[in-house]
Amino acid sequence: MSNGTSSKDHIHHHHEGPADFVAAVEHASEARGLRLTPLRKEVLELIAAAGKPVKAYDLLDQLRERHGNAAPPTVYRALDFLLENGFIHKLESINAFVSCHHPAEAHQVPFLICDVCSSAQEVCDERVAELIEAQAKAFGFRPQAQTLEVHGVCKQCRKS
Repeated sequence: MSNGTSSKDHIHHHHEGPADFVAAVEHASEARGLRLTPLRKEVLELIAAAGKPVKAYDLLDQLRERHGNAAPPTVYRALDFLLENGFIHKLESINAFVSCHHPAEAHQVPFLICDVCSSAQEVCDERVAELIEAQAKAFGFRPQAQTLEVHGVCKQCRKS
């Protein structure tokens, strides 16, 4: 992205609603021949509706409210499917899940995580991932996974 724009121009603000996101995942699943089961879709809907990172046990509690008999392995299998296919991201530092802003394409993105309100902003600028890849290659290191999480205080919380 060397078109003269600053990196702040590449911060992606997610404006689609949860239903639009779920529809995009359904479309991507169909295009890739993946099976988005009713439970996987429901977990996806819960993550999308949360609007901020959500923990697996919070998802389990919500499913139990609806179905009564949801078990942890069931939720974790759904999360694994959604993670493996790039529909959600796991924020390791807070052990929570967020919907992916670009469910149709595989990508590695950094997150800005607010330590006050727990919001997570996906930074959609491939230069960050490219820089990390280049540095790893320079050291002879072959990365298998990449998650960059930057903690701080978001603009909204700083105003409060």
